[in-house]
Amino acid sequence: MNKPKMILFDYGNTIITEKILGFDKGNEALLKLAVKNPLNITIKELQAKADEVIKGIPVRMGYENNFRQPYEINWVNIARYIYEYFNIEFDMSYEELEWIYWNNVKSARPSDNIEDLLEYLYENDIKTGVVSNIMLSGNSLKRNIKKLLPNNHFEFVIASSDYIYRKPEKEIFEMALIKSGFHADEVWFCGDNPICDIEGALNAGIQPVWYKKTFKEKSALKMTLQNGYIEINDWLELKDIVEGCN
Repeated sequence: MNKPKMILFDYGNTIITEKILGFDKGNEALLKLAVKNPLNITIKELQAKADEVIKGIPVRMGYENNFRQPYEINWVNIARYIYEYFNIEFDMSYEELEWIYWNNVKSARPSDNIEDLLEYLYENDIKTGVVSNIMLSGNSLKRNIKKLLPNNHFEFVIASSDYIYRKPEKEIFEMALIKSGFHADEVWFCGDNPICDIEGALNAGIQPVWYKKTFKEKSALKMTLQNGYIEINDWLELKDIVEGCN
């Protein structure tokens, strides 16, 4: 196996370990910042509308779950619809509200040993980048990565919300390759999701690395994986694998 020239990473539960505190927590924080709420909408009413809109997206696209949903919806567009539906107004931009929402919905920390791996890759001139399925903007994603991994050297960060396509669609992997300047056989992709990350990378001709430490089996994750992926449970394992390459 040849040593990669670049390794790309998924974000959530890959380089960053997240715990969902509740999507209602994000909307509750925003509702407190509203300067106008003429209908006196409660968080329960607001969250019910948000659930209706978000859960309806993959259904309307003809997909039973979001793991195979091909297109991404930007959080700002969803939030604008939901809040303006109830005539709720703010005195700050939706881009600012997005950051507040993010930090109330999830708690996050760097995944175990990821910082050691990233430093090793940097010292050995192996480029790195991030490709994430996420409704939040690339700017918010970069901001969060900088906060949690301040010493990172990522060449680029791709958020599906900025590029239309979601993993496992081939187009988002092609965009990453274009930005990388490398051929598919020179790049590895690491992620926790067997459909979005591993199946997607395989279909794009990229070497997948399945980070299984945070993987939780779900009925929606119907795996049809081919052979050819690397399986790890700790980032130090990947360091050893890279060191053993030609």
